[in-house]
Amino acid sequence: MLPRHALSTLLERFLGHGRPDDPAVVEERAGGALHTVSHAQLRAGAAAIADTLRAGRPSLGGARVAFLIGPGASYVETMLGIFLAGGTAVPLSPLHPPAELGHIIATASPERLLASPDLTSRLHGLPSPAPAPSSLLSVTPSSITTATASDPLTPGDGDPALMLFTSGTTGKPKGVTMSHGALAATLAALEQAWGWRRDDRLLHVLPLHHTHGVVVALFGALWAGAATRFAPFDGARVWELFAGSTVFMAVPTIYAKLMEAFRTAAAAQQAAWQSSARAMRLLTSGSAALPAALFREFEAASGQPLLERYGMTEIGMALSNPLAGPRIAGAVGRELPGVTVDVVDDDGRALDADQPGELRVRSPQMFSGYHGDPEATARSFDDQGRFRTGDTGLRDGAGVVRLLGRTSTDILKSGGYKLSALEIEAVLRDHPAVAEVAVIGLPDQTWGDRVTACAVLRPGAALTLAELREFARDRLASYKLPRELRLLDALPRTALGKVQKGLLKS
Repeated sequence: MLPRHALSTLLERFLGHGRPDDPAVVEERAGGALHTVSHAQLRAGAAAIADTLRAGRPSLGGARVAFLIGPGASYVETMLGIFLAGGTAVPLSPLHPPAELGHIIATASPERLLASPDLTSRLHGLPSPAPAPSSLLSVTPSSITTATASDPLTPGDGDPALMLFTSGTTGKPKGVTMSHGALAATLAALEQAWGWRRDDRLLHVLPLHHTHGVVVALFGALWAGAATRFAPFDGARVWELFAGSTVFMAVPTIYAKLMEAFRTAAAAQQAAWQSSARAMRLLTSGSAALPAALFREFEAASGQPLLERYGMTEIGMALSNPLAGPRIAGAVGRELPGVTVDVVDDDGRALDADQPGELRVRSPQMFSGYHGDPEATARSFDDQGRFRTGDTGLRDGAGVVRLLGRTSTDILKSGGYKLSALEIEAVLRDHPAVAEVAVIGLPDQTWGDRVTACAVLRPGAALTLAELREFARDRLASYKLPRELRLLDALPRTALGKVQKGLLKS
């Protein structure tokens, strides 16, 4: 039985919006068989898990519950069960090595650790400072037993719901706590901006420990009462699964791999894939800058102009290209409902159009704080209460925002100029020998930051620094041209495809 008390806005939508018999989750099991879980079954599973977690208590009172479960109905039921029990869900990733799992568990200090049977062993023997699990519950539908809570208390909008960890591109990952109300604000804004519908069918291939895969994708579908089809990523397979899907969300790396699969497919196969893609309603890109060339290439192949947007774990989603209207390659659009984004100088003063500065944000989607680090939380806001994103961008005369990169890693100071690594990368990426490229600044006594291109070449290709500079000379000012070229087998990336530029500098 669901609790008798009023649910938070988030849970009211998640547990009461979809039609009971409509599909909520579709997962692929061993041998390729599909298994569908309805909204009614999802709610029943969540209620049973919540009762088990409360174990007779009225509520977990915000206590953190970490869980390591692969994509599928068990993951969703566990997340919702933790919310319903009044806990704070801390999703762990099977992609994380033991050291990172240990750091996250030690930081979150969860009351309970949950794992599916196939992943339980990953939580044993974690290195210091991660504590050994004090309680381990193997979560499967058959293992859940209902404990009786005489008067369960459901969480309110101001209570904590979710703790996700930052990507760690600029330091150790920090635990970001989000309330029920902040998550609801994010999802309400995205429903209005992107037209989420109950009959949508989301094709989900993203990791489930990051705001993109958890909040923007999965929660967006749950909020609308739509269906989510989980699938492991494979380029050719995803093109096939576009048939029967209406929504797809991914990072630029995934779209690049989709184009690799498309280029090598036979003409008849390409035609079938194109037909499926054109029938879809919405394809979005986020979590990293989408190269304009990839935007154009994917649109030419699929008939779909990707919708790029901008957000962070701490602030939810802030900016988006329009659902109806022109989507501008290389831009992240305008503010979502309820959000204010200022482009400011180093002193926090608003800048005129086309002047680069830091993006600072006010939003009802804002996080509650970095867990266990009130000083870092305080430092992340300015004296006007705006969140310091650490991202540099500019707004044109029409109000559209373009990102220039992370202030700490993508804005180079060379020869007295401020340079955008993303701008330089966009040009170098067009060289026929270059498969991938990242631009970093290395210490230089003369230049301050020495513009350095770290490139992965296409199979059989060769490239010299002189050739690269000559190629870019007509499109970049001389002071933006790379002064060093490093050839690599691969660029170090996070699970969501963000290049870890700190590792390139080490």
